[in-house]
Amino acid sequence: MPSPRGPSHARSRPLHWLVTAAALGGVLGGAALLEPAGAASTPSAEKAAVTPGPDADTARYPLDCGPVEAQVVDRAAADLDGDGRAETVAVVRCAAGIGTPPSGVYVLAHPAAAGERPRIAETLVDPGEGMTVQDLAVRGRTISARLLGYSSPDVPRCCPDRARDVEWDWRGGKFVLRAAPPAGSV
Repeated sequence: MPSPRGPSHARSRPLHWLVTAAALGGVLGGAALLEPAGAASTPSAEKAAVTPGPDADTARYPLDCGPVEAQVVDRAAADLDGDGRAETVAVVRCAAGIGTPPSGVYVLAHPAAAGERPRIAETLVDPGEGMTVQDLAVRGRTISARLLGYSSPDVPRCCPDRARDVEWDWRGGKFVLRAAPPAGSV
């Protein structure tokens, strides 16, 4: 009759984990030190020095929040246009105590002069569209996020019932929106 705890050879012990971790560390360390034959470091292959992105907390956003402040809920920085200076992508909403206020997604550029606030170079999602933004990410020149929305005015604003993943790619001097198909449409 088999043991209720399974075969004894399937149980891992601390020594197994230690040996596995040491082996993995050796492989990764060796890979980091080795370079393929013929590979040379070139300026185009190296990451160019990039000026950090503007401070999202110091920008002024086109939100009418009444007595509450605009709140930066997420941010990411990258050199989106390839000029050697990072832009900051900020998800901003009114700091409401309850509910889910709509979000805006803004691309911030460095100010024209030192001491000035960052400027909004692009509005990717306008809060007037009534969406909530989650999962902001920037990879290379691509910004991605999940947009949450509502199928009708009868859906409580706490509980979005629509979701769509989107990406904006920097191409030809502007951001081009690419949306994944809506869930269940394929």
